[in-house]
Amino acid sequence: MSKILAYISLILSIVLVSCVNTPPATVNNSFEKEIVSLEAKDKTETYPDNSILFIGSSSIRLWRTLAEDMKPYPVIQRGFGGSRFTDVLYYTPRLVYPHKIRALVIFVANDIVGAETDKSPAEVEALFKQFSRLVRKKTPGLPIFYIAVTPTPSRWSVWSKINEGNLKIASYCQSQNKMYFINTTPEYLTDKGEPIDSYFVGDKLHQNAQGYAVWSKIIKNALDSNLK
Repeated sequence: MSKILAYISLILSIVLVSCVNTPPATVNNSFEKEIVSLEAKDKTETYPDNSILFIGSSSIRLWRTLAEDMKPYPVIQRGFGGSRFTDVLYYTPRLVYPHKIRALVIFVANDIVGAETDKSPAEVEALFKQFSRLVRKKTPGLPIFYIAVTPTPSRWSVWSKINEGNLKIASYCQSQNKMYFINTTPEYLTDKGEPIDSYFVGDKLHQNAQGYAVWSKIIKNALDSNLK
C-alpha cells in the first residue's frame, strides 16, 4: 500500500509541474504585472548564494524592515499581496527557481477568509505539500520554513478553521526532513485568547511596526535554531 501511495504522490507531482505554465481557474491573473516587476529585480539586483528567500502574500510584500530584521542573513523578498496558495504555486518556477538560496520562508494567509470560495484546512495542507514538492524538485533538501497564519481581528470568526490548517501543516513539517513550522499564535493572543489588537493597522488584518517586531523576532529565532 505504501508503494502505491508513493507512486500516486509522484504522479500528482509530475502532473502539477507539467501543468504549471497553464494557470488554473483559481489563479488570479491580475498578479502578472506584479510578478514581472519582481522578476525585473533579478536583472538589476544581485544576491549572495546564502540568501533566505521570503515568498508569499501581502505580509511578506509589506515587510519594509525585512532586510534589517533578518541580519546577518541576506534576504530576497518576493511577496505579492492578496495571493493564495494556488497563485504561489503557479508562480513558483518564476519566483523561486532563478535563485540559489540557503533556505526558503513562506507565508500565505488568504485561503481561509470567511468566503464561499475558502479552501478547507485539508486543502490548504495539500497545497503546501504540492508547493514543497515543487520547490524541492528544483532544490532537493532545501530547508523550508512555513510561518503559521496569524490570528487577526478581521478574520477571527474563521480562526478555528485557519488554526486547523496551521496544525495540519505543523504535523506534516514534523514528518519531513528540513521542513520547519514557525508557530506565531501564542505571541498574538491575549490572556483571554483573543487577537492582540494593537499589533495591527486599521484594517485589523495587516501588521503595524509593533506587530512586525514580534513577528520578526519569532522568525529570526527559528532561522537561528535550524540553520547551522
